[in-house]
Amino acid sequence: MTTLVARPLPQQGGLRQRHQLVATAHTRLMVMLLLFAGAVLLVLGRLAVLAVFSGTEAKARVAVLAGRGDIVDRNGAPLARTIDAWTIAVHPRKLMGDKTEIAAKLAALMPDRGDQAWFYAQLTKDVSFTYLQRRASPALVEQVNALGEPAIVFARETQRLYPQSTMAAHALGFLSTDGHGMSGMERVLDERLTNPATSGAPVALSIDTRVQAAMESELGRAMTTFSARGGGGIVLDVATGEVIAMVSLPTFNPNRVGMAGSEELRNITTQSVFELGSTFKPITMATAMDTGVVTSFARRFDATHPLKVGGYTIHDERGDPQRWLNMAETLIYSSNIATARVADEVGPERMQAMFRKLGFDTKPDIELREKGRPLWPTYWARTTTMTTAYGHGIAVTPLHLANAYATLVNGGIWRPTTLLKVAPGHVPEGRRVISEQTSARMRQMLRLIVQRGTGRKGEAPGYRVGGKTGTAEAAVAGGYDRSRNVATFAAAFPMDAPRYVVLAMLDSPLGTKETGGWKTAAWNAAPVVGRTVSRIGAMLGVVPDETRDIDVSDITPTLWDDPSRRPATTGH
Repeated sequence: MTTLVARPLPQQGGLRQRHQLVATAHTRLMVMLLLFAGAVLLVLGRLAVLAVFSGTEAKARVAVLAGRGDIVDRNGAPLARTIDAWTIAVHPRKLMGDKTEIAAKLAALMPDRGDQAWFYAQLTKDVSFTYLQRRASPALVEQVNALGEPAIVFARETQRLYPQSTMAAHALGFLSTDGHGMSGMERVLDERLTNPATSGAPVALSIDTRVQAAMESELGRAMTTFSARGGGGIVLDVATGEVIAMVSLPTFNPNRVGMAGSEELRNITTQSVFELGSTFKPITMATAMDTGVVTSFARRFDATHPLKVGGYTIHDERGDPQRWLNMAETLIYSSNIATARVADEVGPERMQAMFRKLGFDTKPDIELREKGRPLWPTYWARTTTMTTAYGHGIAVTPLHLANAYATLVNGGIWRPTTLLKVAPGHVPEGRRVISEQTSARMRQMLRLIVQRGTGRKGEAPGYRVGGKTGTAEAAVAGGYDRSRNVATFAAAFPMDAPRYVVLAMLDSPLGTKETGGWKTAAWNAAPVVGRTVSRIGAMLGVVPDETRDIDVSDITPTLWDDPSRRPATTGH
């Protein structure tokens, strides 16, 4: 008997195969859909992470800056403001695109920020977050966003803007990356500017931007003309101690502080100490008169030959009077010899007492933290007393000297200096250093130095300037660099009723053809003061008047007034 076996029809086998193929295709499609969905979720997740956790540093900075108060000058002109701005940043470790290609595109969009190499360096940093551009325009943000790179992020945040750029940079200072004050008045006022209870109203500094601009312009011009290494300038209110202008060159831009070096960041007027030479001589004369050592202009001191003290010899400049000089003539001719003889009679105790009263033994009295400590002699020998009398062997900041001159001419009252605007009726009482009578005599003698002595190029017609030049060799470790000097002119105006001290100092100026090779203060620092006073006098309410002047009639009869022997403008 034959057994029959049932076999599937050909049509049934083909149908089953098709079902299996369709099932496999559906499975593969589902897997692909799941993978695609996973990739989308991954990208969305990364974007969410970037959105939630990006710029922790930036957010902390925003929190600090959001309520930071503005800083203005004494007339309300903005010096430091907090503004809304766009920031472009990147998370280098999370970049998805080709870094070389992205760097090229960024360089094309932001050429002022850097080239392709610079952007590539930012994109390859081993950090979680770094800025590419601060204070970016909305148009630039839109262009960078169009690149489609999720690791490049954008934020609307507050920024600290210094609208005057480099102007008064050392007085203002700058902020750290976390939004706190790092130097200058930004540091001094940090708590006040960030405290919600006090940050609403802007803080007014004593600076006048008009005066600051004039001083910066004239000092910068002189620094270029004489190829000086650095320069400092101060305008100081003699009655209140307010700093109307503070200039330190070279300077920096607080909007781009990262581009500045240590020399640019250093405030030469408050941090650097110098031997300021003959500008100390009026202080010595004031000490001699105020202590009763010298009571008459008829009293003269021998300057006919160099003064030998032990193994040390004190000289005057070649061609100087070589005669007996009274107090006024000692300043007019800037005699080291006569000044040393006066100081010798004053003695070390009284000289030190005067210097201490003027604050020469401590850091300058001002709000800034950036302050240099004077170099005070460790031992006051007889020669120390003599040489410090004409500014050698003791080093102070230019601000020390400016404040000393304010004391000499304002009636004899020393007051601390300030970078904050002083409200009427709130002027510090100060302390008396010299009598009003001595101060009156100093005003006369300082005026005579400009009229007849080494300060003649510091005159500003109609403003009755009085002051003293000082040129000293630059002190270096172990001695002096005879190829370099520090040239200073400290002055005040108007001398019949002093309102302001103006000081200009140049570090290591060179002589020029126009100065006949001279590199002394009479040729470089004094003209800076004269030009500055001519520019700022009217701004400060001092009306020029060439028919007025301080009365020196009781001094001039005592002067040796042979025109053929008047001092040349060599500028000690």
